Amino acid sequence: MKRGGIPGHFLGDYAGMLADVSGTGRLLRRPELDALRELGERAAEAGYGLRELIGLYLGETRRLWGSLPGVARAPSAAAVARTDDALLGAVDAAISALGEGHERAQHLAVRQEEAVRREFIDDLLYGRSDLGRLAERAERFGLRLARSHAVAVAEGDEPYDDVHPVVRRVERELIARFGEHDVLLTTKDGRLVCVAASSERVILDAFAKYAEWPGTGYSGARWVAIGREHPGAGGVVLSYEEALGALELAERLELPGPVLHAGDLLVFPVLLRDRAAMSDLVRTVLGPLTTSRGGAGPLLETLTACAAAGYVNAEAARRLKISVRTLSYRLERIKTLTGYDPGDALQRFTLETAAMGARLLGWPAEPL
Repeated sequence: MKRGGIPGHFLGDYAGMLADVSGTGRLLRRPELDALRELGERAAEAGYGLRELIGLYLGETRRLWGSLPGVARAPSAAAVARTDDALLGAVDAAISALGEGHERAQHLAVRQEEAVRREFIDDLLYGRSDLGRLAERAERFGLRLARSHAVAVAEGDEPYDDVHPVVRRVERELIARFGEHDVLLTTKDGRLVCVAASSERVILDAFAKYAEWPGTGYSGARWVAIGREHPGAGGVVLSYEEALGALELAERLELPGPVLHAGDLLVFPVLLRDRAAMSDLVRTVLGPLTTSRGGAGPLLETLTACAAAGYVNAEAARRLKISVRTLSYRLERIKTLTGYDPGDALQRFTLETAAMGARLLGWPAEPL
């Protein structure tokens, strides 16, 4: 807001209105109220606060009061009282109209600012703008894109938007702890996104913590994926895409989470880079499992559980909620049907790779 007094031209014909009201006792007319709303809107657009505007009008009211015709020439105390009531009603209506116009301009400015911010975020995360221009715009929102940045993305059981209580909670915690310098918090496609400079990696760790556990009464994120650090404006896009890729893998592979680091999941894009080769591996190695009673699903689940348990049969059986004897039977069936022995290190690696590829490709639910 501007410093100093607000110019008198924002009073419009306020003196004439009061003079007429004092002489007739009438209410303010609709065109007069509309004019006052417009004056309030113009004052807001010029950078003047509502307090200053009201102060200007109240000061003008005090200055004029004693010289108004209805007050100065009233024949009796009762007439003065009636005039005072009419004037106070007019002042009240005028202040309300000014406030409505001022508030309307403020809301419009907020919406415009939100639109500009949203456009910037879209350009930043999708790389749809000239990088030099994007870097200039980024400074307005507290980011210096010449530095390296990383992006974290949180996904909950329900979509996040800018007014979601979890978003507000995380925002308050981050600002209270780190301020607003070189960090950007926003929502995109129902997810909560945090962009932070690589030198402020602690911010992303805190973001993951708050998103996972925003506090009592709030439902935390299922997963928080953190992309790797990359330099420049294009680096933000890369890190964001890595985080989204990690979330997609978490969904498809049912990864435990809740915090996932894209750098720890680099093997999966490698596996999927040649989809045809991966499909051939799954079909060749695991295809025979479909002839088992109950289908390939239970045996594929057994391979996954054994790998996760480090091939400790008791732990794998506990995770599968079956007996160790049943687990041993399943492993023997896998060996018999596929020809690959889970007890042999090299053959176990082939089975594990094929099992991981099956999960990435959605097999056996999805045909290869």
